[in-house]
Amino acid sequence: MLIVPGHPLLDKDRLVGGCVRLPIATELARLQAELGALPERFWGTRGGRVGVHRPAQAVFLRGHAPAEGNLPIEDREALDLLPAFRALIHERIPAPPLRALLALLPGGAVIAPHADQAPYFGQTIRLHVPIVTHARMWMYCAGRSYRIAEGEVWALNNSTLHAVWNADPERGRIHLICDFLPTPALIELLLRGERDLGVDNRAVHDHLFAAQPAGA
Repeated sequence: MLIVPGHPLLDKDRLVGGCVRLPIATELARLQAELGALPERFWGTRGGRVGVHRPAQAVFLRGHAPAEGNLPIEDREALDLLPAFRALIHERIPAPPLRALLALLPGGAVIAPHADQAPYFGQTIRLHVPIVTHARMWMYCAGRSYRIAEGEVWALNNSTLHAVWNADPERGRIHLICDFLPTPALIELLLRGERDLGVDNRAVHDHLFAAQPAGA
């Protein structure tokens, strides 16, 4: 069972709710340039992710997919080629980073509704940074649908029901996804973040739940 010793479970419904946009600036142009220069050999696999995450390609920058076991959480080879990503993960976010990955969701694909249940996910705060996205990309969390723009930093309550729909059949989406241990500075950013930005979009809800695998 994946767990971070010495860290309690968080009340993420209170801390995050659904999704919160954090007041953190990023160097989007540098991030996109580095991403574009990342050798193709890093892509083309799921990075060990399973279940609802099968539609997405993944490149782990720190640590490994939970399905691969409780392996050490350390910087991976790809991060050596991405100094702006390294600075964002290790310096711009005021908290210790754990697992971090780049996730490419192809056009038209869905990450079906699910909640991350392992203790690890209840002990950490998950941040998403869209590097490449578009206006037909939807993040669904806690009953609301969110559009999140390139270069923004969002906290996601992945302990509650959440899902993703890339509604553009032609364009992919790439997010930096990183888990952090909570610190007073990160909690303060969460409290200052913009909330209530999600909408009740019935079309998104219906599409996501129609795509949910039987028995999920």
